[in-house]
Amino acid sequence: MNPKDYLSEETGKAIFTQRDYWAFLPAPLPPEVHWQTDLVELLTKTERALAALANIGYAFPAPHITVRPFIYREAVLSSRIEGTQTTLTGLYDFKAFQMELIEASPDAHEVHNYVLALEYGIERLNTLPVSLRLIREIHERLMTGVRGDLWTPGEFRRSQNWIGSPGSTLESAAYVPPPVDEMYLALDALEKFIHTPSDIPDLIRLALIHYQFEAIHPFLDGNGRIGRLLIALLLCEWEILPQPLLYLSAYFERNRSAYYEHLRAVSQKGEWQEWLTFFLRGLWEQAEEAHRRVRALVALREKYTLLLENERTAARLMQVVDFLLEQPLLTIKQLQVSLNLKDYKAAQRYINTLENYNVLEEITGQARNRKYRATEILHTIERAL
Repeated sequence: MNPKDYLSEETGKAIFTQRDYWAFLPAPLPPEVHWQTDLVELLTKTERALAALANIGYAFPAPHITVRPFIYREAVLSSRIEGTQTTLTGLYDFKAFQMELIEASPDAHEVHNYVLALEYGIERLNTLPVSLRLIREIHERLMTGVRGDLWTPGEFRRSQNWIGSPGSTLESAAYVPPPVDEMYLALDALEKFIHTPSDIPDLIRLALIHYQFEAIHPFLDGNGRIGRLLIALLLCEWEILPQPLLYLSAYFERNRSAYYEHLRAVSQKGEWQEWLTFFLRGLWEQAEEAHRRVRALVALREKYTLLLENERTAARLMQVVDFLLEQPLLTIKQLQVSLNLKDYKAAQRYINTLENYNVLEEITGQARNRKYRATEILHTIERAL
């Protein structure tokens, strides 16, 4: 790492370590924010977009149903940024038919771990605020049993890491996060900033926290995914959104080079304004996209309600539809267990009825061990909006 690249004392400083290499130590938050007109206008627009998303989240007939599709999309896209390749369909396949795919799909396994980590974090917020302890707990669930599980899941690093091209060393790395002792001090300061009441708008704080976590890079692996996951958790903890409906991974994936360049420019040049603008624009774009997707899911559910209203078992069929909104690939046995049906044949009848209405289609062509897909639901979850 070249210390001459790090010119902004406001952001942090390059330090020469006892092991004769340079590392970057980010300054404690917050920096001085210069409230330029463009930034204020973008902040206001973004706050309105998130408020509109929160309102539609409250208004959905069964709010919990919309959460799973958004979590799955986020898991796929956040993992894709790190080079893990699976599709949304592949992730649903893994979830529905996990025992068959566990050996064949390590990428799907990794992405499914992201789902488990995020769902755990959301549930854990009921008893524990976002904190270093919660971050470690989430990291453990993210990294256990997958590639990278040798890198101490659930523990902050005890050795130096660095960021650079393959084959780079501490000396040639593009970026070296703070050494272990300084890392712990920086983490303590970050946790204090998260917990301390502030006059800084929450969305600005969110941008500052995301940068700071990435600059500290406290794990040997999984830092990017945990950093993006924290955005969703803080939006819920601060009650900006009632449920985790907004994620920035799609925006970061579309603008990957700009994302990393803005993070680097904060560390090297103190370009906070540019980073805040980039981050807020992402929140606004993804809030608008999430709003459209929730509306599309609501419209699809209403369509199926009208389609099935004359069926004698319409109420039970809508329970199946709600299950499909969470899990659009399934087997008859899964449906039986999920709806707590005593009779396997009853689950089969519900599936056959939905097949007749083209809500479900069988995808194996087999007489036994059949699997079903809610194609229209899956398309609504997966497609760009």
